[in-house]
Amino acid sequence: MSSSETILKIARETILTESQAIENLSELLDRGFAEAVEMIYQSKGRVIITGIGKSAIIANKIVATLNSTGTPAIFMHAADAIHGDLGLILKDDVVICISKSGNTPEIKVLVPLIKNGPNKMVAITGNPDSFLGQQADYVLNASVEKEACPNNLAPTTSTTAQLVMGDALAICLLELRGFSSKDFAKYHPGGSLGKKLYLRVQDLSSQNLKPQVTPETDIKQVIIEITEKMLGVTAVIEDNEIIGIITDGDLRRMLSKSDNIADLTARDIMTNNPKRIDHNAMAVDAMEVMETFGISQLLVEDNGKYAGVVHLHDLIKEGII
Repeated sequence: MSSSETILKIARETILTESQAIENLSELLDRGFAEAVEMIYQSKGRVIITGIGKSAIIANKIVATLNSTGTPAIFMHAADAIHGDLGLILKDDVVICISKSGNTPEIKVLVPLIKNGPNKMVAITGNPDSFLGQQADYVLNASVEKEACPNNLAPTTSTTAQLVMGDALAICLLELRGFSSKDFAKYHPGGSLGKKLYLRVQDLSSQNLKPQVTPETDIKQVIIEITEKMLGVTAVIEDNEIIGIITDGDLRRMLSKSDNIADLTARDIMTNNPKRIDHNAMAVDAMEVMETFGISQLLVEDNGKYAGVVHLHDLIKEGII
């Protein structure tokens, strides 16, 4: 077997091993999971997630997911917790402790300290019968048959299971909170995902120049207007309302068909009733219109009046596409 074939075989086996473990997780869900979700949802505090080693890395990711979907969460490293960071935990907080074995030395020191307080504790563990599993108020069973590692040692399948269990927890809480796309945009204002949910057409068109001509404008002035406004297009306006559009493509087609253009006006070459979009529409809606009709520019209206142009390049620059 060649080197590349061996590599691909190992990769496929790894993916299959982990995917099967994830599928098995659904069979491990029980009433305790539902009760844990309800308890977190009803709590007035934050979610403090702790772990050590690879479980700590997974804890950080779950914290990020919860924070971005409406459930305030903080990471607390298990080793640091027993050296002063326990002060992070406030009386109304819920603690989630992640550990594959549930029996590591740090966990055995940390858990009784948490239990001394009023906080509820949730365990995400691959060993419900462990010290952690026995002490926790709620246990989320993340057991796996084996690691993807051929020596069954390196945390691979087990950390994937922990991650998926955390995602399931987060999405259940999201649903219970009625977390909407508007909420998502509020928590993700800087990313392309957030922009798709809050960026409006007017946010883009207002940054552009506003090319326009009248139906009687001669072709030379049409060319000058399109060139100066640098959008490859101009609107044809009458009483401040859009009646047509002229693009670079229209000019090229005109030149290929006419030897004498001196007497032509905008009305002679414009496209009537062009595609347009309201200035309050979402930028992602403009993208869909452009994709549907294979165009690069859209004229923008405000209460039926010409308001500008949004260009495909605007959407690309903002990461919408």
